[in-house]
Amino acid sequence: MNLLHLKYAVEIAETQSMTKAAENLYTAQPNLSRAVRELEGTLGIQIFRRTPKGIYPTPQGEEFLGYARKILAQVDEVEAMYRNTRNGAQQFSISVPRASYIASAFTAFVSRLDMKPGAEISYKETSSMHAISNITDSNYRLGILRYQSGYDRYFRELLEEKGLTQELICEFRFVLVMSAQHPLAAKPEITLKDLSPYTEIDHADPYVPSLPLSTVQKNEALGSIQRHIYVFERASQLDLLAETKNTFMWASLMPQRLLDRYGLVSRECPENDRKYRDVLIFKKEYRFTDLDKQFIDELMKYKRTLY
Repeated sequence: MNLLHLKYAVEIAETQSMTKAAENLYTAQPNLSRAVRELEGTLGIQIFRRTPKGIYPTPQGEEFLGYARKILAQVDEVEAMYRNTRNGAQQFSISVPRASYIASAFTAFVSRLDMKPGAEISYKETSSMHAISNITDSNYRLGILRYQSGYDRYFRELLEEKGLTQELICEFRFVLVMSAQHPLAAKPEITLKDLSPYTEIDHADPYVPSLPLSTVQKNEALGSIQRHIYVFERASQLDLLAETKNTFMWASLMPQRLLDRYGLVSRECPENDRKYRDVLIFKKEYRFTDLDKQFIDELMKYKRTLY
């Protein structure tokens, strides 16, 4: 048994496809098949079963893959630790939801850094699912998840399974964000009925562990909005809101300077009483670096100014 074979098996389990796994790993499919046969021969178990819908782990395979993921994560962590020590480089990486207060905190954090040669700072806006996988599979150190508070149990169970810890950053309700020229902008409080003639800008990538996407999308829907624009990049969302006067978006509170920059306003909608959570996630054994602590300090500072 070798580490490469473990990596092959984990990728097959993630993609549920031998072909897709081979593409992701830049290797030939027969190499994967041979690696799986050798692993199964060494362990004396069947790791995968093939079905018309894909390749899935057997119960014993699930147990083996759990150990394989932990071994690969530990190897990556050891390599990263000594690589960083050897290079003396500043390292910081985080995956986050599309949130203006988090982006503002990151900007303040970077502006205060004394960047050394070889510094590597990674900030990725993405979905909760990818934020989790970036930590477990791609050597990202920190992540921030955003989800409805009612889904807390589902996320806690998944994070426990993945060997991750979460710490609450804040709990909040969404506000409406729209152009200052929007027909509803003059109303201090807006109803869901008021919104029905207008176009909603959506993130379009909701994710809740163990729940079908259709169920989550249905639960996230509010009112009777018939027009949607799905945009995954935060700056493009703000440009659309500013330039398209009949659009709106649900968002966490935004810094006033950012609203002013784009000519936007935020408004309350008391009918939307759903609570959301932003939580910081990281591996259970992980210890914050000085850079991590500096970023978290900026994050909490911006959170306190808004909430």
